Formats: sequence, structure tokens, C-alpha cells
Amino acid sequence: MNEQIKLPMTVIGAGSWGTALALLLARNGNTVHLWGHDRDDLLMMQKQGVNSRYLPDFLFPENLHVKLELVEALHGVRDILIVVPSTAFHAVISRLVPLMTKKHRIVWGTKGLDAESCETLDRVAQQVLGHHVSLAVLSGPSFASEVAQGLPTAVTLASNDEAFADELVARFSNDTFRLYKSNDLMGVELCGVMKNVLAIAAGICDGLKLGANARSALLTRGMAELGRLLQAAGGDSRTLMSLAGFGDIILTCTTNQSRNRRFGLMIGAGISVAAAVEKIGQVVEGYVNASQLQRLAKKYELDMPIVNAVYRILEQHLSPKDAAAELLSRKSTGRWG
Repeated sequence: MNEQIKLPMTVIGAGSWGTALALLLARNGNTVHLWGHDRDDLLMMQKQGVNSRYLPDFLFPENLHVKLELVEALHGVRDILIVVPSTAFHAVISRLVPLMTKKHRIVWGTKGLDAESCETLDRVAQQVLGHHVSLAVLSGPSFASEVAQGLPTAVTLASNDEAFADELVARFSNDTFRLYKSNDLMGVELCGVMKNVLAIAAGICDGLKLGANARSALLTRGMAELGRLLQAAGGDSRTLMSLAGFGDIILTCTTNQSRNRRFGLMIGAGISVAAAVEKIGQVVEGYVNASQLQRLAKKYELDMPIVNAVYRILEQHLSPKDAAAELLSRKSTGRWG
């Protein structure tokens, strides 16, 4: 085994996805240090040996160690996995700065953009940590509960460091978890943002009972919008059809395990945005992402009507029925893109 892979790995973020990835890494033989912001949750996990709040059915292996202090979690570690909401990513990266050395490498399973700048998270990491740091992002169709169960899953791993990517593949891979490498960090991250908004749109469509034909058309046209965004932002066009792109869109937009889709279903059924957020009870990333993508569409002067419709429903009180009518009445260009 590579000497670097023998070192412990830190997972920052003890929610459902962070815990699922920590379980995966530990089951693969890695020593894992798990840390999160909620000390009471950490104490409970230490005592019970399970994350009873998010994944209560999966006991921690002996090599998964819950740490109460971030400094302790980073002891003896080179590779750090960040799995926090995108709104907390900048703060977490900034908190790491005084604790990191040149040896440390960062990978994240967070999907989203910076809350203030709308920059992709790789750019945020470079701005805070410098351009010398090895970075990677893990993204694709992957519900935490299924990864925790050991059900077959495949994702995209994008990195600016080939050696780091290879070592991460070795850490994460097993008979039911596969990774496909890419060097398009920005493109992979934009896909992870767009799929959240499309999932809300798909949920609204189904909440309105517009039918399977309408949902299929909506998602196909949504992919065209994503393709235009990738091209304008300088991403790799091939990323559109990757697990991080097409794969995650299929999963998130068609399965009710998706919080974003369930959120959209409620809105389409006539529940208010505020009430839908409260009913979900967890972060709905697509709610924030809609306004961020609206800003990017203006920045790049892109026509993104589905993003615009979701944004107006969430932020400007446009009724879902009126939004659907507007989309259906748009003049057809007769072209895919």
C-alpha cells in the first residue's frame, strides 16, 4: 500500500453524507477521524458508536474515530475530506489555514457555490489556501443511505493533481463504489449546482401533474442550459454527460429521496416556499443555488429560462402554473443547444 494511503484521513462534516463517506473509508481499511461543528452530536456519536441523528442503522467500525476538536482530528493526517453545506465551505477552509502545512491535500463532497461570490469551491479553496494545494471534488449520483448500505455507486472524482486523484481512488474504491477521474473541477461543480435547481423544477412539474412527457422535456432542456453554462464558464463539454452531470441529474430529478425534488413537489402542489423549507427540515441547496445560477446567467449573458423560472417562483412569488405557461409559450428555436 502507498505510504500516504496508510495515513489516517480526516472527514469534516458529520451529517448524512459526511458520515456515509467516513463509513465507506473505514470499511475500506482507512483509519478515519470524523469531526463536525455540533459538539453534542459528536459526544453522542462517541458514546453510541453510531450517528443516530442521520444514519442510525450503521454502527461505526473500530477504525472510525469521532474527534471533539478539529486540531485533534487533523493529527497525523495528510488528506482532508470536507463534507459541509456550501454556505459553510469558506468558513471551514479559512479555519483550516493556520492548521495546515504544505503536505496537506483537500477533497470535498460539498455541492454548491460560494454564498457571497458565486465562485466554484475550487476557486474559493485556491483563493484561501493558495494555488499550490492539491485539490479534488467528489460528485455524482450518490444518496448517503445507499452508500452506507454498500449498494452499488459510481461517482466522478475531479482533481488538479493526478497522483492525489489516484490515491483517492485507492482509498474510496471497493466492489460497490467506483470512481471515474476528471480534471474538470469547475465543470463538475457547476453540474452539482445545476442538478439541484433542475430537481426543484422536476418536482414542481410533477407537483403540477404535468406528466412524464413534460418532465422529460424539462430535464432535457435543462441539460441544454447546463451545456451552455459549462461552455461559457470554461468547463469541459464532456462533463455534461459524466456521472457528475447527466448521472446526478437522473438521480436527483426522478427520485423522492432528493430533498430538492421533494421541495419542488410541495411547491408544485401549492405549498408555500417557507412552509416547504420547514417541512423538509434540512438544507435545500437548490433554493440558494437558483439565485446563484441566475447571477451566473447574467454574468455570462446566457439564456437559461428554466433556471429563471425556478428563481422567480422561489424569490419573486411567480406561481408555478404561470411559470409553466411561460415556458410552454416561449418561441421554439428548433435547436438542441
